Amino acid sequence: MGVLKAALLAVLLAAATAPLARADDLARRAYEVSQAAIGTRVGDHRLTDMNGRPLRLGEITDRPLVISLVYTSCGTVCPVVSDHLRDVVLDARRALGSESFNVLTFGFDARNDSPAKLRGFAVSHRIGDVPRWWVASADPATTAVLLRELGFSYEDIAGGFRHVTQTTVLKPGGEVYRQVYGQDFPAPALIEPLKALVLGGSTLAAQPAELWKRLTFLCTTYDPATGAYRFDYGIFFGIFFGALSLLLMALVILRLWRERRRALRAGET
Repeated sequence: MGVLKAALLAVLLAAATAPLARADDLARRAYEVSQAAIGTRVGDHRLTDMNGRPLRLGEITDRPLVISLVYTSCGTVCPVVSDHLRDVVLDARRALGSESFNVLTFGFDARNDSPAKLRGFAVSHRIGDVPRWWVASADPATTAVLLRELGFSYEDIAGGFRHVTQTTVLKPGGEVYRQVYGQDFPAPALIEPLKALVLGGSTLAAQPAELWKRLTFLCTTYDPATGAYRFDYGIFFGIFFGALSLLLMALVILRLWRERRRALRAGET
């Protein structure tokens, strides 16, 4: 129970400064709301990107989508989350492919997260130039619906918001698949569900290039010493030599079977 309590307390940014009983209650409710959202399909909401252009959420759910929820005037956890997420996303792209998933940084402060502020936030945290990464916000009504669909909890406090440090992974099509918590979550917490979603999208009729991509996914492992994913050639050679051993065994069995047949035929004559 102590481990669960610690995990729940880590969900809320301000839990350390709130009275312990209230922090427990806030964390527990936030966690339950967040987990209850798994399986929910988000709507095709109309957003506005950091350049002031309209963006339909459905346009970027053609593949797995990572949604990071921030507000641009935050001077504490949101910048840390965004910087850490950038490192993990780049790591994931090296392992899974540059176009394997999309990312959205969503400014949930609907009254203040204007395109100009979003653009400044993106430049400050070097996410505006990362391919397939959108930075956007929406009007208050749309924001409220989207946050409810994502299971995101927050409350107004003096000078900002107290909110869950939550990164959400959507399946292709927009269904909530996984919630990742914390400002410096371990890379596998995000990359492993992305790997599962990409693998689940392959078919039996995949082309050779797709089969190689699938093998590459299977052969990527997380190295805690470097904090990065790498191609595990040991797994690759294990698969290769395992298949070679099975083939050689089959050839030996076939040869023995043929020799036995020849011997039986010779005995009959």
